[in-house]
Amino acid sequence: MAKILLEMKQITKTFPGVKALDNVNLKVEKGEIHALVGENGAGKSTLMNVLSGIYPYGTYEGDIIYDGEVCKFSKIKDSEEKGIVIIHQELALVPEMTIGENMYLGNERGSKYAIDWDKTYGEAEKYLKQVGLKESSHVLIKDIGVGKQQLVEIAKALAKKAKLLILDEPTASLNEEDSKALLDLMLAFKKQGMTMIIITHKLNEVSYVADKITIIRDGSTIETLDKKTDNITEERIIKGMVGRELTSRFPKREPHIGDVELEVKDWTVYHNVYAERKVVDNVSIHVCKGEVLGIIGPSGSGKSTLLRCATGLETPDDGEINYDGTFGLVFQNFNLFPHYSVMKNITDAPLRVQKRKKEEVYKEARELLAKMGLSDKENAYPYQLSGGQQQRVSIARALAMNPDILFFDEPTSALDPELTGEILKVIKDLAAEHMTMVIVTHEMNFAKNVSDHVIFMDNGYIAVEGTPEEVFGSSNERMKEFLGKFREN
Repeated sequence: MAKILLEMKQITKTFPGVKALDNVNLKVEKGEIHALVGENGAGKSTLMNVLSGIYPYGTYEGDIIYDGEVCKFSKIKDSEEKGIVIIHQELALVPEMTIGENMYLGNERGSKYAIDWDKTYGEAEKYLKQVGLKESSHVLIKDIGVGKQQLVEIAKALAKKAKLLILDEPTASLNEEDSKALLDLMLAFKKQGMTMIIITHKLNEVSYVADKITIIRDGSTIETLDKKTDNITEERIIKGMVGRELTSRFPKREPHIGDVELEVKDWTVYHNVYAERKVVDNVSIHVCKGEVLGIIGPSGSGKSTLLRCATGLETPDDGEINYDGTFGLVFQNFNLFPHYSVMKNITDAPLRVQKRKKEEVYKEARELLAKMGLSDKENAYPYQLSGGQQQRVSIARALAMNPDILFFDEPTSALDPELTGEILKVIKDLAAEHMTMVIVTHEMNFAKNVSDHVIFMDNGYIAVEGTPEEVFGSSNERMKEFLGKFREN
């Protein structure tokens, strides 16, 4: 029988007016990957903050038993000394410092008054090799990408002699290739005997790496599923997360497609550093009135550059565009002004840029909030909203400019399945109103189920395009490789 490395018993955590955790129980066996899933705000991160000592002993009820010992952590340093290391979604790295300096910040090598830099960088190189990062430990953090920064965080955890590694939404900011590489690294660590807890809303990742899955809803434990003994399906996980069947995760709609509204001809964009490399290579596309165009592809395929050029954020080096309308852009990170109310976030641009009358703008803003199901959030601030609500505010803000085309950049990348369903419904409703939309996404089921037309880009060119059925059923080898990286999410 496998050894229980961690047991959290009847954990209750209360904030003023809110019970964030209510008698939560969690058991993690040594050497397993245990997934912790739940909707945004379910209590997953709060539970891990209790475990790591961010919320110290005495601020919660219940017991933490780790490696057979009852633990009463008063600070995060206490849990790290036991080998419990947490990597948060927001990476705790200093951009202007080197990889080696970041790895040993607060865990310095040498004496109290004299850091041993040879030892620091030498040990850092050893752990960087373990995570497969080839960069020198002398390289600055700002000079490497987000995927490599995530590997630095893991190397930093290894340098702290981690026995239980907690990864909170580790792939939230990663593309599909970096995500796959990180998950494979977790599986490699598991073979070496490391125990891990992963918090994620991406159910394809849960299926790929997890041995067990604990579902939390509204601060309470619903159930723990074992891959060896239970019939685990995404539908069962989602039902546990939201408390009901999600019958309309990808709602059907009737398309209303008209004449060509935007046409790009022979666009070419060269890399801003490697002048000979084409990021977008002689690409031509067209978007029709009322059409939903999905653009997918691996990292470096050129899909994001294409969107940035279409919205004026970048300029192509060659080619032409035929379009005389206006556009709105919805970013993956919501891009809201944190110190503005919801109403001010929506009305600021129409009032400031378009110089429209305040009464008219506020009337339209309230109509948009009603359409988005946010009538009661007019005076709220972004930090008081869920991820799905923030994304709906972002959409309302873009619509307040009365665009002819709405561009989306990874609109559901930070959302759980239910909130993804909310955004899909908004997109469906907008399409029914003949709104033209272009959606850049790496989420394959999203593109398959919401698009009228799909483009698969690879190395700067269009490799496959057509209806969702044609593209996702394509025999193109690169398309097959792309689809095969994960089971479809």
